[in-house]
Amino acid sequence: MTLEQLTILNYKNIAEAQLQFSPKVNCLIGYNGMGKTNVLDAIYYLSYCKSFTSSNEHNAAINHAAEFLMLQGRYSRKGSPEEIALSVQRGKRKTMKRNGKDYKRLSEHIGLLPLVMVSPLDWDLIRGGGEERRRLMDQIISQGNHQYLDALIRYNKALEQRNSMIKHDYRDPLLYESVEQAMDSAAIVLHQARKQWLDEFSPIFMRYYQAIAGDAEQVRLSYKSHLSEMTMQQLLNANRDRDMIMGYTTRGVHRDDIDLWLGEHLMRKTGSQGQCKTYTIALRMAQFEFLKKYTGTTPILLLDDIFDKLDEQRVVSIINVVSNSKDFGQIFITDTNRTHLDEIISMMSGDYTMFAVDNGAITPIASLQEGALQ
Repeated sequence: MTLEQLTILNYKNIAEAQLQFSPKVNCLIGYNGMGKTNVLDAIYYLSYCKSFTSSNEHNAAINHAAEFLMLQGRYSRKGSPEEIALSVQRGKRKTMKRNGKDYKRLSEHIGLLPLVMVSPLDWDLIRGGGEERRRLMDQIISQGNHQYLDALIRYNKALEQRNSMIKHDYRDPLLYESVEQAMDSAAIVLHQARKQWLDEFSPIFMRYYQAIAGDAEQVRLSYKSHLSEMTMQQLLNANRDRDMIMGYTTRGVHRDDIDLWLGEHLMRKTGSQGQCKTYTIALRMAQFEFLKKYTGTTPILLLDDIFDKLDEQRVVSIINVVSNSKDFGQIFITDTNRTHLDEIISMMSGDYTMFAVDNGAITPIASLQEGALQ
C-alpha cells in the first residue's frame, strides 16, 4: 500500500499543502518545530481517525486561525485506488469518507490503511502508565481482528455504564447484572486475544531489538492481567464493596499491562536513553511485521526523529534494518540531520522524494546535497 498524494488544509501549523509522494522513501528535513511531525501526524490521522500527538483534536489539530481542517489522501491499495477524506469543524463531529461515501461508524475504517509511527512520544511506552501499553495492544490487535475491536468497544461502553452507576450510588444488583454480563463476555475475547498476540509478538520484538543492539542485551515482554487470576465476573463480585468505596471499577482487563524487561530488571528502572529508544523502535518494527502479516497489506512506516539519543552503531543498525526494501514498503522519515537521510537513500534503490519544511511551508527539494541541514 502506498500514499500517492496528500492534501492538507488548516492542520496545525500547515495552512495548505498538496504533496506528491514516492512509493519508496519520502524525507522531510527542517529544524524542530517547523511542521515535519505535523505532516506525519496528518498521514496517521487518515489511518486511525485521530491524531497521534493531540489529545484534544478539535482544539489542537485545527489551525488556530481557522474553523475547520481537511485532510485528503489518495492511496494505491492492493492494486486499486482509494481516496480517504476527513474533515473536522470546531464543536462538531468529524466526518470521514471512503471514495466519496460516508462511514456509518469510524471503527469500520480501522485496519483499512495499516500504518506504524515511530516517534519520540514512544518514550511513554516505557516510562508512562499501563494505559500507554494497553493502547499499543489495542491498536495492533484491532487492525487485524475486528471481533477484538467490537469486544473492546462493548467492554468500554459497559465499563463506563458501571462506573456511572457506582458514582450515583446505585445498589440494586439487578441494575448491574446486564452491564456486568456484557463486561464478562467482552473481557473473555480481549484477554484471550491479548495473550495470544503477545506470545506471537514477543519473539518478533526480540529479533528486532537484537538486530539494532546486538546479542549482549537480552529483552523480553510479559503480560499482566487480573483475568489470569479469575474470571471478569468473579473479579467484579469480589471487589464490589471496594469499587463502591473507590467510586469506580478497580479490576478487570481495562487494567491490563505489559512488563518490559531488560535482563532481569524492568526497562523503566534500568534502561539508558539509548536502550529505551532502541526498545521502542524494536516494538514499532515488530508492530509493522505483525500488521503486515495479519492485514495482508504492507503498512506505511513513519519514522519521526528516530536517530536522536542513539550512538553511531545503533544508528547504522537502524539504517540497515529500514533500508531492506524486501521487508518495508513506503517509508516517511523526518530529521534535522541531512546526513542520516542521505545515507538511507543511498542504501535503498529506486525513487525517493525530499521536502524542506519551514514554519508550515513544505517545499520539494530537487536533488541530493551533501552534509547537514542548510
